[in-house]
Amino acid sequence: MEDENCKFGVCGVYCGQCPNGNGRVKVIAGELKRLVDTVRYEWMDSVVKSFKFSDFRKGLEWFASAQCPMCLNGGGAPCENRKCAREKRLKSCLLCDEYLACKRTEYQREWYPFVIDNYNSVKQVGFEKYLEEEEERAKAGVDLMGHLERRCCKVIKLEEE
Repeated sequence: MEDENCKFGVCGVYCGQCPNGNGRVKVIAGELKRLVDTVRYEWMDSVVKSFKFSDFRKGLEWFASAQCPMCLNGGGAPCENRKCAREKRLKSCLLCDEYLACKRTEYQREWYPFVIDNYNSVKQVGFEKYLEEEEERAKAGVDLMGHLERRCCKVIKLEEE
């Protein structure tokens, strides 16, 4: 199951559309790091007492060099979804008949409700065709940012519901 080119999460989220999985976070953090290094904001520590530039810079460094561990490549935190899929010898939770009612995929269904469509798509066209379609969507520029912005802004009440 391990494949360095694997771009899907066992839970049903397609990694190629995730800003961490597709490298967008790394690129943007790297650009911001380059910008703040060029402009030289070190002086902020002495002017703004509540701001520690060195900590900010360390955070940027981390994001700019971070690689998504890609769960199916064995990375990431211990995951009950991955463990269960492996026990059932499934490539993805999307292949499990219990997906829509499973406690382990409840988080994904709540935070990323489009995974229900992903599940239904797998049922209709098969897993490999679904992956091809998601890769094409990713190449066309579809990513999770719009969904995440809408979802997170509602959670912290930055946007009208």
